[in-house]
Amino acid sequence: MAESQISTETSIPTTTLPAAEVVNKMTSPEPPTTAIPQTNGILSNGVASEHTPTPTPAETKQASTTIAPSEPTLPAYAAAISEAADQDDTPLFSPTLISDETKATLPTGYTIRPLRRSDYFGGYLPTLRVLTTVGEPTQAEFDARYDFISSRNDTYYILVICDESGTVVGTGAVIVERKFIHNMGLVGHIEDIAVAKNQQGKKLGLRIIQALDSVAEKVGCYKSILDCSEANEGFYVKCGFKRAGLEMAHYYDTTPKI
Repeated sequence: MAESQISTETSIPTTTLPAAEVVNKMTSPEPPTTAIPQTNGILSNGVASEHTPTPTPAETKQASTTIAPSEPTLPAYAAAISEAADQDDTPLFSPTLISDETKATLPTGYTIRPLRRSDYFGGYLPTLRVLTTVGEPTQAEFDARYDFISSRNDTYYILVICDESGTVVGTGAVIVERKFIHNMGLVGHIEDIAVAKNQQGKKLGLRIIQALDSVAEKVGCYKSILDCSEANEGFYVKCGFKRAGLEMAHYYDTTPKI
């Protein structure tokens, strides 16, 4: 007698949906969401809603007419200095030509450096007026002359001394002349030494002469010369110079001919 086999698996009946009903379930839209009514910002389900206040007409007008505070305006002279600083304001020559010994002997807070374009606004011309007539050059005229001198920065060496505020209070120049004599030698002509009247007595003139004399030596001059009045001879002797002849001058009439 054959042994009977008993299945231990229980079959689970399955229900197959008609194809049309399956399509309807996949394509039928979601039921619309019903907005929950609210009263005074409280939903009917007891939850407080987020509330964005509506601005009043007065608030709207104030917001539209509010103007951001403007930047403070600079005085005219300060604005001019700031504008000049934005331009090319490189030194007229290398500051390394000015001796460290001279820098170390200046009054506290004072500096000595090459002339810059922005010194037009920084006291350079008023300091020169202590020496002689300067006139009233415009900024454009000053810039044109500065550009000419700067293009020959192996010939013109103009330096300035500034006080604690950065204002020019002293100036001087050495102009290098190229010669055929003395083996194509160079001679330094020291010119336009000026110190502001309220700064005299601080040995600024002495420091300017010392600095210019050092510049002339460093660029290869075999001597430096200058003109002075007999009243100032003693001062220049203290600076290391000695009498070497007599100054002669021939002045020309530069008045425009009509």
